[in-house]
Amino acid sequence: MRHDETATSAATDAAENDETRPPLRRRKAHIRESNEAHLLACAEAVFAERGLEGASTAMIAERAGLPKANLHYYFPTKLALYRRVLEDLFEDWHRAADTFECSDDPVVAIGGYVRAKMELSRRRPLGSKVWASEIIHGAEHMQDILVERVKPWLDTRVKVIDGWIARGLIAPIDAETLMFMIWATTQHYADFDAQIRALKGKRALTHKAFDAATEEVVRLVIRACGAVSPGG
Repeated sequence: MRHDETATSAATDAAENDETRPPLRRRKAHIRESNEAHLLACAEAVFAERGLEGASTAMIAERAGLPKANLHYYFPTKLALYRRVLEDLFEDWHRAADTFECSDDPVVAIGGYVRAKMELSRRRPLGSKVWASEIIHGAEHMQDILVERVKPWLDTRVKVIDGWIARGLIAPIDAETLMFMIWATTQHYADFDAQIRALKGKRALTHKAFDAATEEVVRLVIRACGAVSPGG
C-alpha cells in the first residue's frame, strides 16, 4: 500500500472512531445525571433520618463524599434539593401505575399496581419516609405537587375504577378510598418497617417473606374490591 493510501485509511479510521465516540456534551450530561442521582440518593437518606429542618447541605455533601460547593453547583439550596427528592418520588410512584394503562383487566391492573407499590416500599423505603413526613407536617413544600400532579393522576385512576364498577367487574366501592387503602397498606411496609420488625421479632423481612407479604396484600385488595376478570 502506498503512503498516501495508508494515510487515507488512517484518516478514515480516525473519522469513524470520532463518529462512534460519544460527543463531549453527551459525556458531560451523563456525568451530571450520575452526580445528581448520587446526591439525590444521599439527600433522601439524610432527609429520612433528620427531616427537612434537621438536615443540612453539609450533612448531605458529607454523606455523598463531595465538597459542599459541588452539591450547591447542582442544587443551589437545601429546599431545592428537598423538592427534587419529592418530585423524583412522585415520578417513581407514577410509573408504578402503568398497569392501569397496560390492562383493562382489574385483577391484572390492581394486582400489578399493588405489587409495584410494594416493590417501591422494599426498594426505596427512605423515600417513602420522606414523603410521609412531609405529608404529616402539612405538606407545606409540596402543595403544588399534590394539586397539580397527584390530583389529576388520581382522577384518571378513579375514572378507570368507576368504569370497572359500571361494567360489573368490581364491587360498587368508592374508588378514592380504594386508592387510599392501597397507598396506606403498601407504604406501611416502608414507613413502619421498624414496627413490623419489632412485632415479627426479625431484623428485617427476607426477600421471600416480603414476596409472601406482597401476594397476601394483593389477595386482600382484590378480595376487598371484588375484582373479577372481564368475561369470567
